[in-house]
Amino acid sequence: MSASNEVIDQVRTQYSAVATRGLSSDHAGVKAVAEAFGYSAEELASIPAEANMGLSCGNPTATARLRAGEVVVDLGCGGGLDVLLAAPKVGPTGKAIGIDMSQEMIDLARRNAAKSRVENVEFHLSTIDKLPLEEATVDCVISNCVINLAPDKGAVLREVFRVLKPGGRVAVSDIALKQMLPEEVAANLSAYVGCIAGAILIDEYRQTLRDAGFEAVEVLDTGADLNAYAKAENAACCVPAPAEDGLPVVELGGCCGSTPPVATSEIHSQLVDLLTRYNVNAFAASVRIFAVKPA
Repeated sequence: MSASNEVIDQVRTQYSAVATRGLSSDHAGVKAVAEAFGYSAEELASIPAEANMGLSCGNPTATARLRAGEVVVDLGCGGGLDVLLAAPKVGPTGKAIGIDMSQEMIDLARRNAAKSRVENVEFHLSTIDKLPLEEATVDCVISNCVINLAPDKGAVLREVFRVLKPGGRVAVSDIALKQMLPEEVAANLSAYVGCIAGAILIDEYRQTLRDAGFEAVEVLDTGADLNAYAKAENAACCVPAPAEDGLPVVELGGCCGSTPPVATSEIHSQLVDLLTRYNVNAFAASVRIFAVKPA
């Protein structure tokens, strides 16, 4: 198995596990993370609580300028957070499509869509570098802290370019680097799954978009505090897991305002340890990405 395939398998495994943990906006820590990265309380209240698991690093639907009748695609849709927020913006004549490589996430997103009683949504199981969509059929592509997880970001952006209509646009929230990471962080798998080690430099992100064919490229540092994102990665401590799940029970403080014994995964523990020892804001940034396919 190639190194990139190993990474993809690890990412799929870890995020599939997150989909089964019961994280939601009903937990104060999870809701606070979403609000820290730009979601309003009203937006979060308008969709099922389980659609938000505290995994975002921005709010792409707030900046995508979606219009009635458009087709919008969300790369790495998770539990359907951004798809369900996009659906009313594009209306019954439009469509919001979610893509995710985790069957557990797709199942969760479909359950959340059923709860919302929206009919202009669909979800597909796929990696984001091989989209199950026809060429030039999409008006806007959004994504929320997912492209950094792809080993070949150029392949992802070329696929985005392929499915967009001429004049179509990209409105993505992601993590990018301001400077190279310390070697310990860059080589750490938990930091990769946690959306840090797989990130590329801001200038490289811009160039990769241009190489894919995009124009009017912008990659803007939002200035958001990534320590809030670290809390999202440790949000599993908000929900006690069943004893039979095989995860270690550890003491963690401050996640949801209390310090009970909780179940957490090794990947969460390692990431919290890394981000405690390094000022991640000095190296990485939450960014808003905009680009247009030439008309």
